[in-house]
Amino acid sequence: MSISVDSTSLSRRLPGDLAMWFFILAELTVFAILILAFAITQLLNPELFRESRAALDSSIGLVLTLSLLTSGLLAALAVEQVRLARPQRGAVLLLGALLSSCVYVVLKLNEYSHLSGLGLGLEHNTFFTLYWILTGFHFLHVLLGLVILGWMAERCRRRAYSVHDCAGLESGVLYWHMVDMVWVLLFPLVYVIN
Repeated sequence: MSISVDSTSLSRRLPGDLAMWFFILAELTVFAILILAFAITQLLNPELFRESRAALDSSIGLVLTLSLLTSGLLAALAVEQVRLARPQRGAVLLLGALLSSCVYVVLKLNEYSHLSGLGLGLEHNTFFTLYWILTGFHFLHVLLGLVILGWMAERCRRRAYSVHDCAGLESGVLYWHMVDMVWVLLFPLVYVIN
């Protein structure tokens, strides 16, 4: 008795484009350096970090996290819909991902405004210097992600992606997952862990 296996069902490919994977690796390296700097500095100045962290609202940090994770889930589901030859559904899911991530942007801008109003800017102390650098760098990535999500939604609406040609969509969603993953590390480090 022999078992026949279709070779195409066994073939696996890395989702997205190889260039996106290199870009993500480079960005994660920069984030890793910044996260390590924050963690080591916190070990050296635990009291300053504890006192400074008290000015942050961890419940807002939690809502920020849920917003990005929801957006990431919707983006992943959009890829699945395109792979099932349903690009219009993919477009709707990407718009949902975009709206969910807009919640992050609005809340983060309010938090930045609040902290600035309290005089807790970039030069206030070591905690806030690192806070602004880390979260600001991440925020720039979120803004780029909004543009990417909107662009991919429009391309889905126009049926530019297909079952056999969705590497561009996969690359954009991979980028968005990197943004999610980095925030999942930043949230406890910046808002919670003393």
